[in-house]
Amino acid sequence: APFPHQPDVSMKRYHQMVRSEVIRGRFRNSYERPEAFVPKKEEVIKLPLQDVLHTFKKGHQIMVQVQSSWFPMVDINPQTYVANIFEAKPEDFVKAKHFVGRSGVKPSYIEVGVLENQEKK
Repeated sequence: APFPHQPDVSMKRYHQMVRSEVIRGRFRNSYERPEAFVPKKEEVIKLPLQDVLHTFKKGHQIMVQVQSSWFPMVDINPQTYVANIFEAKPEDFVKAKHFVGRSGVKPSYIEVGVLENQEKK
């Protein structure tokens, strides 16, 4: 068994979060000058992840989730631009539709660095 302390556990559909990061969209360009998104306007959001070393072995897959809220980890996003999110009124909380580019001229992407195993050389 690959895990002697858990001999009956199958890891086939196991998901493990290896990196996570949160940024309010209003701060995508500057923490000093927050700005609202413009509906249907294409935006580039660069979000460096903190701890960046992880070993992906043969057969591993990568899942990326883009979310507009991560409650209860982060307070709820009202989906409307308010000067102070902690003073948002009930009517500020509305449904929103988000688009992530996945094909065409400017698809979304993730940049990763690769370290080669020097022991195998």
